[in-house]
Amino acid sequence: MTWDAQDLTRVGGAEELQVSSPRKDGSDRPFVTIWTVRAGDDLYIRSAYGPDNPWYRRARHAGIGRIRAGGVDKAVTFTPIDAADTATQEAVDAAYHAKYDRFGPQIVGTVTGAASHDTTLRIDPR
Repeated sequence: MTWDAQDLTRVGGAEELQVSSPRKDGSDRPFVTIWTVRAGDDLYIRSAYGPDNPWYRRARHAGIGRIRAGGVDKAVTFTPIDAADTATQEAVDAAYHAKYDRFGPQIVGTVTGAASHDTTLRIDPR
C-alpha cells in the first residue's frame, strides 16, 4: 500500500511523529515521539540511540504499528532498509539534515551518518 498525497505531505511535513507498536496481546503500546522525514514518496524513521532503543526494538520485531503526525493517525508497517542501500540511506540523511539541521550537529548527528543506517525503517500505511 502507498501513501495518498495528502497524508504523505502531512506526515512528512510534521515536526515530530508519534510511533507505537503492539504488545503481545495486540493492544497498542504508548506512543513515543520521534523525528520523521520524507525522501521521495516514502517516509522514514530512525532510532537516535541505536538499535537497542526500546521503541525501535519493538517496532522492528513487530513489523507493524501506528503512527500519528500532522493530523494523520494510521496503522503502518515498518520495513527495515539495508544499510548497504546507499542511495536510500543518503537520501534519508539529506532529508534529516534539510529538516532538522537547525537543532545543531550534535542532535542531528544521532540520526544521520553510517552509525544510524542500521536503524532506518520505512513506514508504509497498511
